[in-house]
Amino acid sequence: MEDSVDSNKNRIPGVVIAGRPNVGKSTLFNRLIGKRKSITDPTPGVTRDAVSEFFKIGDKKVRLSDTGGVNTSKSGIDQIVSDRSIAQMEGADLVLFVLDAREVTPEDQIFIEKIRKFMDKTILVVNKVDTPEKENEVWNYYSFGFEKVIPVSSAHGYNIDILEEQIEEFLEERAVFSAAGPSENENVINLAILGKPNTGKSTLSNRLTGTDKSIVSDIPGTTRDIVEGEFIYNNAIFRVMDTAGIRRKSRVTENVEYYSVTRAIKSIDDSDLVFMVIDAEEGLSDQDKKIAGHVVKKGKGIIIVINKWDKLKDIPNRMAAIEDRVRFMFPVLDFAPIIPISALTGEGIDNLLKTAFKVNRQLETRVSTANLNKALKDWVEDSPPPSTGSRVRYKIKYMTQTCIKPSRFLIFVNKSKGFPPSYLKYIKNRIRKSFGFSAIPFEIDIRETEKTWKEAK
Repeated sequence: MEDSVDSNKNRIPGVVIAGRPNVGKSTLFNRLIGKRKSITDPTPGVTRDAVSEFFKIGDKKVRLSDTGGVNTSKSGIDQIVSDRSIAQMEGADLVLFVLDAREVTPEDQIFIEKIRKFMDKTILVVNKVDTPEKENEVWNYYSFGFEKVIPVSSAHGYNIDILEEQIEEFLEERAVFSAAGPSENENVINLAILGKPNTGKSTLSNRLTGTDKSIVSDIPGTTRDIVEGEFIYNNAIFRVMDTAGIRRKSRVTENVEYYSVTRAIKSIDDSDLVFMVIDAEEGLSDQDKKIAGHVVKKGKGIIIVINKWDKLKDIPNRMAAIEDRVRFMFPVLDFAPIIPISALTGEGIDNLLKTAFKVNRQLETRVSTANLNKALKDWVEDSPPPSTGSRVRYKIKYMTQTCIKPSRFLIFVNKSKGFPPSYLKYIKNRIRKSFGFSAIPFEIDIRETEKTWKEAK
């Protein structure tokens, strides 16, 4: 696996939003990128992972990151989140340090001392300035020693334009703009990592991107936002979305988890390819089946990733037994590759990526109409469509591929009502074997009318 795409050759400036929990960092993040990506909720500490997004200032591209809140806790997840946030600030070109205009807490004071070494690359953003009286009080914040202090209201958009101007001015002065980022024409594969909680999704994401962006913990529900990263493999840029573990609705009890799961499911729409991660020790579940159903319905590529393979006992034919089990429980995924890996040790990762590249190539395959219909003629001669008890003889007259990603085909028939599903399955199997669609989902639509057939000719 090659190095991450974030190289100095085509580097994009990094701007990090930091502050204690519940000062409005995620609201500011969403306001700047122009969409709701980070989860916003009154619950302190909602954001744990660093959520990133590209946004433009003028004609320049910037990577904006929303970090977890830094607090004084010295244990568990809170300590991990704080350490990650400080590390993000160290590597940033610019830090937007957010305080709440309503109060400065002892926690804020401790945070200010921690980041004094970053003063020369920090803009102090005083958030929740909703009245003229509050704006008048902002001058007091210069006493903390920051050169630039900007009052804003992230919720209402007040002074966001001024903040953007200050960001652009700062980055221009530092001459960190080197390029507009990766070309829009580059080969980019959007990859979503899905599965139940604690299957090793974040470990896999970190392994692929060569980073520790995703927090790895035994605590279920650690990942809340979608954590993004990139890596290059076989000259293609893979953009990875590490998602929250998806549990049954009956077990989702908090608003934060509800939004996390909703966004995880939405990541299917934003992906080309899905790694559905299953814990080798725990096996399959009905929830895995529902996730798979979502993916197939959207026509996305999917690979079943059996993680923690290194923890299983080495018994004869164990992979064959697992494959049989998967095919039995997931008839809708009879086409999907099954790859055993250990995200922790790296075992099987190269095979996984080779398979991912193969699946993506199939998703991008377009078959010419002439070749389809030449093959269709042979298929029909080998096995003609069956007739019905009412003496209706079905005929397939024409076939074409209508789109890729998702792949869809359209056949024109003399009568669509009651067209035998078994024959459609026969045509689908022939397409798989003849044109290299062995590892992806695709659909065949039926259209009737003589007029449409004549127009198509």
